[in-house]
Amino acid sequence: MKIAIAQLNPTIGDLPKNAQKILEAAQQAVAQGARLLLTPELSLCGYPPRDLLLNPSFIEAMGITLQQLARDLPPDLAVLVGTVEENFQAKTTGGKTLFNSIAWLEAGKVKQIFHKRLLPTYDVFDEHRYFEPGLQANYFTLDDINIGVTVCEDLWNDEEFWCKRSYTVNPIADLAILGVDLIVNLSASPYTLSKQRFREAMLSHSAVRFRQPIIYANQVGGNDDLIFDGRSFALNRQGEVICRAHGFVTDLLIIEFDEEARDFNLGFIAPNYECEEEEIWQALVLGVRDYVCKCGFSQVVLGLSGGIDSSVVAAIATAALGKENVLGVLMPSPHSSEHSITDALALAANLGIKTHTLPIGDLMQAYDKTFADLFAETEFGLAEENIQSRIRGNLLMAISNKFGHLLLSTGNKSEMAVGYCTLYGDMNGGLAVIADVPKTRVYALCRWLNRNGEIIPHNVLTKAPSAELKPGQVDQDSLPPYDILDDILQRLIQDHQSPAQIVSAGHDVTVVDKVMKMVARAEFKRRQAPPGLKITDRAFGTGWRMPIASNWLAVKNTYQTRSIPTPSLAHWDGRDAHYRTK
Repeated sequence: MKIAIAQLNPTIGDLPKNAQKILEAAQQAVAQGARLLLTPELSLCGYPPRDLLLNPSFIEAMGITLQQLARDLPPDLAVLVGTVEENFQAKTTGGKTLFNSIAWLEAGKVKQIFHKRLLPTYDVFDEHRYFEPGLQANYFTLDDINIGVTVCEDLWNDEEFWCKRSYTVNPIADLAILGVDLIVNLSASPYTLSKQRFREAMLSHSAVRFRQPIIYANQVGGNDDLIFDGRSFALNRQGEVICRAHGFVTDLLIIEFDEEARDFNLGFIAPNYECEEEEIWQALVLGVRDYVCKCGFSQVVLGLSGGIDSSVVAAIATAALGKENVLGVLMPSPHSSEHSITDALALAANLGIKTHTLPIGDLMQAYDKTFADLFAETEFGLAEENIQSRIRGNLLMAISNKFGHLLLSTGNKSEMAVGYCTLYGDMNGGLAVIADVPKTRVYALCRWLNRNGEIIPHNVLTKAPSAELKPGQVDQDSLPPYDILDDILQRLIQDHQSPAQIVSAGHDVTVVDKVMKMVARAEFKRRQAPPGLKITDRAFGTGWRMPIASNWLAVKNTYQTRSIPTPSLAHWDGRDAHYRTK
């Protein structure tokens, strides 16, 4: 039997277009001799649909579209489609009104419905808000082959791999007890750095433990702040990867199941990425392209300061959309250095993008005149510095409004973490491209980008980073060196370490205390920031739910009576990483 994986890039809510993508994949699968086609989780509506699921007309339209798709599909091909099914018993028995489901379509009909059993509620996931969990193991028989059906999180609860259970049931174990011949998993698993390695290691463990060949079909594409990397794959009973789809692109993967051996034959295996920077680059390019296009834009604008952050964002946007669709705007002030202008123009020439220069000196003088009486007898300070940033933000938003360009903001994760950014200034924008990329990683990404020739000007990589809002200013006037800052932020934000743990790792207690206070104070800024593309397991996006009005930092030491040991073993928890001690 040939089984095909349609690694699809859906647009959330566009039921006709998504159904058409499934139909086209089905036609290609039939042409290659496939008997069964797998599509990702919620492939009919796209993942995550969020509160669209609260709209009854959306649910009704999905049901109608599913029935029509069943009629349109090639009759001799069995297709598993991710959809939503109503829980008709909810009104009498209680529970959520919907199931996250898989529909088996064949011969013009919906032959069977399977429900997702494990519903994640951590990080970016909130599936208990909408769905009732399925209660029984799911499988069907196709040409005398018993095929177990699971949906994304259903595979992420092997207590032997995690050394604990996150849920009371293990759907893989239940299917193994039933004696199925193979297990398929339809996923919409968001990308985070190095996550594919964990997926394959986890499922390899399960394949060996339960002697079950497993197929993992994943969604691809960008939906809001989330990026889906695809990289669907299959494992044989020995836990070996026997095929893998390409990353960050749509793909159709054919897998052969040997009925006599009850196992998969070796197929195409897309290579892994050479380094983390290549993987991050592919993710960000896809995230920008899909966000821009799915939101109905075709062109973008951004400020070019001659710094490293705007340089890498411009390079990403050019790769995603083409040089003809990127406009860089230079906005020099009297405090701007000459090399900032020349570096920005050199970058634009390397990328081939258009530029426009709007000096802001006269506008700064107008503000000074307006505030002359009110600001009299005060010293030049942050308010005046931030006016420059807000002037630039206003100019960029005016260009965005006038020409219909999407404004890309260029702040990195280090700045967002500690609030080294200006509300209604450099934080303006419709998408924060590198908001989940720490400053040190930005430098590494640029060095990788320059591996075959200069794209980011050399001077951009070597000069001290500066906002240039006053003479002689550099970032380290206000912040610790970025290698120190980023390590503290990694330990604090992603590893959830206490101040004592961070200090015990070698950091100065005064610096740690300062950084923690800056992170806490900046929460109100992050709440007002544009969506930022997620590439780590702890991003300032939909999965970050911190209070703004909180006094925890002031009282935490009262409760910290002992030093908590640093975790010695990190485990991958569910579809996104959470660290816990074994």
